[in-house]
Amino acid sequence: MSDPDRTRHITIEGSAIRDIPSFYDEINRVFMADEDWRLGPSLDALNDMLYGGHGALMGADAAFITWHNIEMSRAALGIETTLRFLRARAAERSQFNGSPIAGQIAALEGLGGTTYFDVVMEIFADHPNIALIHA
Repeated sequence: MSDPDRTRHITIEGSAIRDIPSFYDEINRVFMADEDWRLGPSLDALNDMLYGGHGALMGADAAFITWHNIEMSRAALGIETTLRFLRARAAERSQFNGSPIAGQIAALEGLGGTTYFDVVMEIFADHPNIALIHA
């Protein structure tokens, strides 16, 4: 059983999320407020931060994260946003093998792909000490 003093209660305001940059603005607002640096726009960085070594989760045994207006976030980080993100990445990586990105784009255009929001949810789910409450 975790120590109640080492349990964090955090609220994400989904209505503040309109795109990927504003998602990280909100993450930084709630998780990194007491840090002198900010999390960059990176899913790997989000995952690392959720392990608890930085910000509001530092030293926490567990966290309850209430995500208000989560459906607004789902829409904001949905297919169109994800397509823009992937197309920009494909353009940046033109010298590398772009077939995985091309496959992701094709899946999204066929309405069966994984969105940025889906990946964010997978990352949160990979942290058993974090309970994500959809509100």
